[in-house]
Amino acid sequence: MANERMNQTGEDRNVQLREETRASEKYLKPAVNILEMEEGLKLMADMPGADKGTLNVNMEKGILTISAEVKRQSRGKQFYTEFELAPYYRQFQIPESLDHEKTSATFNNGVLTLRIAKAEIAKPRRIEIKVAGS
Repeated sequence: MANERMNQTGEDRNVQLREETRASEKYLKPAVNILEMEEGLKLMADMPGADKGTLNVNMEKGILTISAEVKRQSRGKQFYTEFELAPYYRQFQIPESLDHEKTSATFNNGVLTLRIAKAEIAKPRRIEIKVAGS
């Protein structure tokens, strides 16, 4: 179910331009793991350096958007760096079989965890079999 409609999995995580024709700011795509569980989807996004106060999670018209501003907080003069800080931005199309209204989010140690429940119609259910003519 989930892997058919989710996009942008395992793609290059380098700094990129968002909508190059519209905006020139740089952004990072956070690394994301998505697990399908019996009760719904669990999405974990790795966003080091992000702060809960600047984190934005939005669901509109079946599109989940995750974004966060990042500020350098290290002391001292920068001597050498391989890790570039830039705002995070990532979008996913969420299947209609999920209940967008029943979404919860937690943010702990730079990891955003979203839980999106399955819609009642998408949950498996057992159908009782009756004996005919009784």
